[in-house]
Amino acid sequence: MLNLEATTRQAFLATLRRDLLIAYKRKNDVVNPFMFFLIVATLFPIGISPDPERLGGIAAGVLWISALLASLLAMDNLYRADYEDGSLEQLLLSSHPLYFLVLAKNISHWLVSGFPVVLVSPLIAYMLNLPDAAYGVLFISLLIGTPILSLLGSIGVALTVGLGSRGLILAVITLPLSVPVLIAGTMTVQQTLNGASLGGYLAIMGAMLLIALTLAPAASSAALRISVS
Repeated sequence: MLNLEATTRQAFLATLRRDLLIAYKRKNDVVNPFMFFLIVATLFPIGISPDPERLGGIAAGVLWISALLASLLAMDNLYRADYEDGSLEQLLLSSHPLYFLVLAKNISHWLVSGFPVVLVSPLIAYMLNLPDAAYGVLFISLLIGTPILSLLGSIGVALTVGLGSRGLILAVITLPLSVPVLIAGTMTVQQTLNGASLGGYLAIMGAMLLIALTLAPAASSAALRISVS
């Protein structure tokens, strides 16, 4: 039993390390979602209004929508290269639990595409005139929420990995699953501005993350077996 746990842990770390190295070599996988997030967030003041007070009222929603769209843009890269070069089939044939291998790929994907968005969010929030009191809550909510978006998106990508053109289908599958996260994240920040207690909202987001960590890799694993078989 101990040997099995040790080899599974090694396989998990090896998969995580491999995907991070591949992403480091393919700079576009890192730069594209990050730049897309910046572009979408900065276009809102131009399209709506440059008025600081008005921007401050919608800043939380703007940042969360931008993060969701950036996550969708990055999702297509999650299993595509592995499917095309045949390594995904080797992953499915591995003796290690597919759940942990998929989880490692999801974590790597979030570190590459989601975490940079979280890091830059306070700067964009400042540009959008978000009140100072909400910066920390915005950062925490995105830190909890963006991994959920990646985990949920993984299910949609796994279901459509064998399709040639899957952009619209992937959005149709992923967006309905992501709406509760979007609402919870935006409400967490808005309630901070209204002086409400944050314990309940952060607890809801934490519960969403735990559920996604528990169920999403299993659902993605089952979807991959169906799509690749």
